[in-house]
Amino acid sequence: MSNTKLNFNNIDNFNLLNINKLSQIIRNFDKISIKEIEPMTRFVNKNIFEEDLSIVVDELVNLIFKGLNKGKNGKLLKLQVLNCINNYKIVLQEIYNWLLNNQNDSNSTYLLGYFSCHGIGTDSNNQKAIELYQKAAELKNSIAQFNLINVYIFGDGVNKNYDSAFKLSKQLAEQEYAYGINSLGYCYDKGIGTEINEQKAFELYQKAAELGNFSGINNLGWCYNEGIGTDINKQKAFELYQKAAELGSSSGISNLGWCYDEGIGTNVDKQKAFELYQKAANLESGAAQYSLACMYEIGDGIEKDISQAIYWYKKSAEQGDEDAQNKLEELNHE
Repeated sequence: MSNTKLNFNNIDNFNLLNINKLSQIIRNFDKISIKEIEPMTRFVNKNIFEEDLSIVVDELVNLIFKGLNKGKNGKLLKLQVLNCINNYKIVLQEIYNWLLNNQNDSNSTYLLGYFSCHGIGTDSNNQKAIELYQKAAELKNSIAQFNLINVYIFGDGVNKNYDSAFKLSKQLAEQEYAYGINSLGYCYDKGIGTEINEQKAFELYQKAAELGNFSGINNLGWCYNEGIGTDINKQKAFELYQKAAELGSSSGISNLGWCYDEGIGTNVDKQKAFELYQKAANLESGAAQYSLACMYEIGDGIEKDISQAIYWYKKSAEQGDEDAQNKLEELNHE
């Protein structure tokens, strides 16, 4: 196996485009820019009264909830949130200030946390976002609980809490949320807050996939690829990665690239692998960024380019990938 890296789970992977539009974006991703579309107006729409902002807040939270429950991509979701605000002709600073002064329910608390996390109307502040998510989660806000699972599993050492991640995943799975079902499967897969149980992990991924969760589809592919809770079936793994990729999962796109890179369930096609890694890397998949860097470093099917290799290793390292950090250190000392 080459230095490509699988990204078989991306819990915070979502967007709010419909499937037809999303498929078109994925097909043409190398031709477009994904610069954030900031609202251009400098005034609040006269038709938006202060009391109506609470309705806008609920609409935004609902959009985020649906996207997250599907397992859609975070970068594209943020664009959709900005587009929604822009459509109402609301200034970012205006709605951020309104949220600061109107912490009346769990939705406004959650959305303030989301804005703080993603730097909408303010500077990005992850710790503040986590505190707000925790506050909203205590009020039984499901989407805040979704985000906390991600924090508790993948956050820094201070915020990691595997027991809480398992508990929240179980609660949300019992409520039949696809996100919670997939997260609970991941807990059993990796032994997060519980004992490893591959059979349970497979069954939960399968259920999440049946509910249309993109990460569940991708993780089910991983099970078939590795024989986790089921027999190894490379062709089935390829088909599931392909399905997840078509739906817009950055993990699915990355893993589909890996299939073409290594000839897993399909013929080797380095050019296709490169294109898929590039798409997933632009969607902030750390694994795809690492794999893309590897291709540039050794000239695997493409022209060797050390500066591009360093660029993508750095991107992956910034997301905490230790292999990328080591590679970056190695190249910088050559």
